[in-house]
Amino acid sequence: MDAISSADELEELIGLPLERVRRKVRTSLSDFDRQWLAASPFCVISTTDAQGSVDASPKGDPAGFILALDDHTIAIPERPGNKLAFGFHNILENPNVGILSVVPGRTDTLRINGTAQIVRDADFFDLMVVKGHRPRAAVVVAVEEVFTHCGKAFMRSGLWQPETWETGGLPSIAVLSQAYTQPETPLEELETYYGPSYAEKMYRE
Repeated sequence: MDAISSADELEELIGLPLERVRRKVRTSLSDFDRQWLAASPFCVISTTDAQGSVDASPKGDPAGFILALDDHTIAIPERPGNKLAFGFHNILENPNVGILSVVPGRTDTLRINGTAQIVRDADFFDLMVVKGHRPRAAVVVAVEEVFTHCGKAFMRSGLWQPETWETGGLPSIAVLSQAYTQPETPLEELETYYGPSYAEKMYRE
């Protein structure tokens, strides 16, 4: 492989951004950013630990779950999960985070970079109640960079075009669970666990 090893080589390969592209990177949330967050039901949070190991964690809730507390601060609720908490452990070691916020059907995205802390309670938790469940914690991010990312990646992938959705022979989550974590559990039992009732348990501790 012919690998790139310097910034000069990289710039020679891909060029430099236009000035109008540089201008899109801002340091605070605009009214348009707030509108976007109010419409977004999904994001990915990227974190890194002190040694440089990276984690990217998906987060989802009803649209508007990412709260804009002010022009420089957002909060993302934490819901019950597998308790591995890779991202949380990373934040404790290295507070720098990157967030990609997605709105279904839109090919552009909103990117937010900043520093995070884990909060166990705050008044705004009352605004994060879903189906009667208050989050146990939230990631509060001090915004340092925010910008809209163009839609080329989503357009190239055809992500929102149903005719491109071909899962083929991909194994179900039940099959994957049996293969990786629960080989002793009958597949039929796992399929029942991940069936319709699975959605009913999403907000339970």
